[in-house]
Amino acid sequence: MDFLLPEITAYAEAHTSPESPLLQRLTRETYAKVLYPRMLSGHFQGRLLAMLSAMIRPKRILEIGTFTGYSALCMAEGLAEGGTLTTLDANEELEGFTRRFFAESGLADRIDYRIGDALTLLPNLPGPFDLVFLDADKLAYSTYFDRLFDKITPGGFLLADNVLWSGKVVQTTENPDKDTQALLDFNAKIQADPRVENLLLPVRDGLMVVRKKS
Repeated sequence: MDFLLPEITAYAEAHTSPESPLLQRLTRETYAKVLYPRMLSGHFQGRLLAMLSAMIRPKRILEIGTFTGYSALCMAEGLAEGGTLTTLDANEELEGFTRRFFAESGLADRIDYRIGDALTLLPNLPGPFDLVFLDADKLAYSTYFDRLFDKITPGGFLLADNVLWSGKVVQTTENPDKDTQALLDFNAKIQADPRVENLLLPVRDGLMVVRKKS
């Protein structure tokens, strides 16, 4: 996921607002206790998510793919007064770990954390959502988008993580793996959709920013 020179990455992070002590501890414990800790959004992307959320001031946020809660806590920083964040994850083994950090953040009463398959849970979420963040099963990205589109506020935003997939989306091969093909299809789908405006940011592993036209 390192597309920039290490010196440039280090300089950018050094000139980015620091994460809170709680997020620092969440990072340390995730790397010490949880498999695949690189799935964590981390300092730089976390500050980007917090900044975007603060700019949008969403009343309702939906996240698909909680992991250990880092990105949820970052986006929750920008919630409008009385706003809520709903986050969905299929991994029940991380529930206790994640709920502990939500509780310590003081934001637990604004975070609706649900365990289960997102495609099963989505029909019971009425929306509308001002901000949606996808960071889960890449094979389902296009399906998530189709199921969510009508639940996004006109003028609202959808963010999709990992859309560069460690650079595999630009590697020439006749038979890309299933995840790479799914992301190629998703990126092409967004680019061709006249109902949205989109910007693919080469941040970390790629972040697609999608705005639903009013």
